[in-house]
Amino acid sequence: MLILARELASKLATPALVSDASGELVFYNEPAGELLGRTYAEAGALPAARWSELFAVEDEEGRPLPLERMPAGVAFAERRPAHGRVRITALDGRRRLLSVTAIPLFASAAELVGVVALFWEETDPAS
Repeated sequence: MLILARELASKLATPALVSDASGELVFYNEPAGELLGRTYAEAGALPAARWSELFAVEDEEGRPLPLERMPAGVAFAERRPAHGRVRITALDGRRRLLSVTAIPLFASAAELVGVVALFWEETDPAS
C-alpha cells in the first residue's frame, strides 16, 4: 500500500508526504522538497518525533505545535482525516505558512499502514 502511495505522491505537482504505520516519514515528493528546503534524497527517512524539531512547526500564532496537533499527527493518532494551517521554518531557513490535509491509509478497516499529507503554501500575513 505504501508503495502505491509513494508512487502517487511522486506523480503529483502538489507537495505530498507519506509516513508509515510507525509514523516515520518514508517519502516526500519534489514539490514538497521545494517547500521543506531539502529534497527527500538529501533528508532521508525521518522519525515522527523529529518532525517538530527539524522543521520548527508552529501554530498560526507562532507557538510550538506538538506532533499530536499537526494534521498528519491527528490522522495518525486518531485514525481520521485532518486539516489545518501550520507555520514552519524550512530547512533552507525560510518561514512558510502551509495548509495541510492528511488522511490515514488503511489496508483493512483495522490495519493502519500510514498517512498521506498534501500541503501547499499560503500567503503569510505575518511576513
